[in-house]
Amino acid sequence: MAYRAPSDRMLFILTSLLTIFGLVMVYSASSVVASSRHGLSYYYFLRQLVYAAAGYALMLALMNRDYHFWQQDKVVGLLLILSAGSLLLVFTQPRINAAHRWLRYGSFISFQPSEIAKLVFLVFMAAFLHKYGDEINQPVKRLLPCLLVLGLFGGLIAAEPDLGQAVTLALIVIVILFVAGISWKSLAGMALLSAPAVCLAIVSMPYRGERIKAFLNPFHDPLGTGWQISQSLTAVGSGGPWGLGLGASRQKLFFLPEAHSDFIFAVIGEELGLMGAGFVALAFLLFFYRGIKIALRAPDRFGFYLGLGITLMVAIQAFINISMVLAMIPTKGIALPFISQGGSSLLLNLVATGLLLNIAHYAEEP
Repeated sequence: MAYRAPSDRMLFILTSLLTIFGLVMVYSASSVVASSRHGLSYYYFLRQLVYAAAGYALMLALMNRDYHFWQQDKVVGLLLILSAGSLLLVFTQPRINAAHRWLRYGSFISFQPSEIAKLVFLVFMAAFLHKYGDEINQPVKRLLPCLLVLGLFGGLIAAEPDLGQAVTLALIVIVILFVAGISWKSLAGMALLSAPAVCLAIVSMPYRGERIKAFLNPFHDPLGTGWQISQSLTAVGSGGPWGLGLGASRQKLFFLPEAHSDFIFAVIGEELGLMGAGFVALAFLLFFYRGIKIALRAPDRFGFYLGLGITLMVAIQAFINISMVLAMIPTKGIALPFISQGGSSLLLNLVATGLLLNIAHYAEEP
C-alpha cells in the first residue's frame, strides 16, 4: 500500500480556517461575559486558544500516523476501557450546571469525556464492521455486541445527564449501520427498543419537556422557558443580510445565554448577517463533501467506516446546532464544531480530522 502525500489540502485548509474563525468569534461573543465573570475580556479566548494549539498539534501528529494502528484489537480494547472509565469518573466530580459532564484540572482546564467517547466508539465500530460487516444482520452473534457497547456508552452519557450527545451518537450509528447494509427489520427493532428509553429520559427531567414546549412556540413565554430561543431568533433576525459588524452584537450583552458556546451561530448571524452565516453553513457542507469523498476512496473497510463516521460526526453536530439556533429543533447542548467555545469539542474535532486526513493519504484514485 503506497503512502500518498500530500493528503486532502482543501480539507486541511478548511479545518484551519474554521478553527481560526472560531477563535475570532469566541472572543467577539465572550469578551463582555468574560470581563464580568473573570475580570479578563480574553479569558474564554485564551482557553480556546490553548485547546486549539493542543488540538492542532495532535491533528498534525495523527495526520502522519498510519490509521491502521487504531484497527488493532488491543488498541480498540484499551480505548474502550479508558473511555468507559472516564465516563464513570465524571460521576465522582462535583456537579456543574446540575450535570456530571466534566473532569477538571484546576480552574482553567476542564475535559468532557463524552466528546472523546464518540470518537472512540466510531473507531470501535469501524474495526467491528471491518471484521464482521458481512454478518451484521446476524442479530445475536454480531449486531447485539455492537449495540451493547453503544448502550453502555450512550447510557453513561445520557445519565450525566447529556441526552443531546447520546442521541447524536445514536444518529451517527444508525446512519453507519444503514450504509453497512443492516436490514429494515433490525432498524425498526432498534427504534422500538430505544423509544421507551428516550421517552423516559424526556419525562424524567422536567426541563426537557419545557424545551419541547419552547420549541413548539418560542414566543409563548419569551421571558421564561422561551427566553433563550427567542433571543437567538432575535439575534439572527437583527443581522439582516450583511450583519451589524464584527463585535457589534447586542444579544451577547447578557441577553442570549451561552452566546459564546452553543449559540455562537446566532452571534455569527447577528454580526456577519445572512452572508456570514451562509458561508459557515457552506463550509460545513464542503467538509461533508470532502469527508465522504475520502471515505469512498479509502483502500479498506476500516478506513471507509472510520472516515464516514468522522464526517457524519462533524456534519450531524453542525446540522443539529444550526437547526437548534434557528428553532427548527428543541434546544440541546451540542456545540458548533471548530467554532463554539469548548475545549473538549474543539480537541475532539481536530483529532478526528487528523485521522480523516491520514485516511486521505492512502486514498485510491477514482
